[in-house]
Amino acid sequence: MTRNRTAVISGFVGVLGILVGSAASGLAGLELGLVDVVLQSLPVPAGFPVEQFLAHWWVFPVSILFSLVALSSGVSGALFFSPLFMLVVGLSPSQAIGAGLLTEVFGMGNGLLNYVRQRTVDYATAKWLLLGAVPAVVVGAFAAHHVPTTLLTIAFGAGLLLLGSFLVYYDPPEKCVPGEGEGAFLEEKNTGRGETVIETTGGETFRYDTCWRPPGLGLATAGGFITGLISAGLPEITTTQLIVRCRLPPRVAIATSVFVLAIAAIAGAAVHALAATPVWYVVAWSIPGVLIGGTVGTRVGKYVPSEIMEPALGIVFAIVGVIVLGSEVLV
Repeated sequence: MTRNRTAVISGFVGVLGILVGSAASGLAGLELGLVDVVLQSLPVPAGFPVEQFLAHWWVFPVSILFSLVALSSGVSGALFFSPLFMLVVGLSPSQAIGAGLLTEVFGMGNGLLNYVRQRTVDYATAKWLLLGAVPAVVVGAFAAHHVPTTLLTIAFGAGLLLLGSFLVYYDPPEKCVPGEGEGAFLEEKNTGRGETVIETTGGETFRYDTCWRPPGLGLATAGGFITGLISAGLPEITTTQLIVRCRLPPRVAIATSVFVLAIAAIAGAAVHALAATPVWYVVAWSIPGVLIGGTVGTRVGKYVPSEIMEPALGIVFAIVGVIVLGSEVLV
């Protein structure tokens, strides 16, 4: 259940190289002058901050890169965007979290559509997870706009640190063994509840004992609240646990978790949008970026070694979490 760490350091260096090198090349290759001329000639809604929008053109290539890395590694995209919007763009924590969640809603479209088409989603389990995730993400999203900024920033930094540690500690879902962490109590509870059968469009059939779902409901509730509060956490918390404590095959667990996240993220993004004006001059760049990056990421993901990428990203997120905490505590 815990991962082999022999390649973590090399993967960490590789991820940093990808992020820094690709971002630099993307920024250097974009002609801001041409963008300025084109956009100034187009009709825009009254009150739209054109100058701010043009000043954040670099969010577009960075969003392509982040979306590609996120989908290639199977990590929640909001883990990339919310820190970017907070630390680099300079948005408030609640604005950054809302913009990250809204960006993620569009970024996960390709992956979700593929899972639905392949019929790998366990909808019976997903219904139970949604019972906890959707109300919790709504509560978390409202809380993000009402708790003091200092507390929200500390929660955000601590959340990144914990999620980064989770990615380093646990094996990627594809490497987990179904039922390996259920224990005697859950083994008894998970036995005798019937059989779940998932038949995919590719001709594969997954058969497994139907899970005792209250623990999954509790995890989804916790993950949903954290997602609404800091824009990430639901898939990282639920996917691995569905496998090691609920016996779901890794492919089914991942598809089910993505399906739950998609619906919960829409609810959370809607609350953030209603509670505050969305930062359109940023998300107008990030949304098309993740649509392009998502298309590429779904194709290159199978070539990326998740046993290296995930722990490396976990270290990156943990470092960013420490930076966020330090920026608030040491000021």
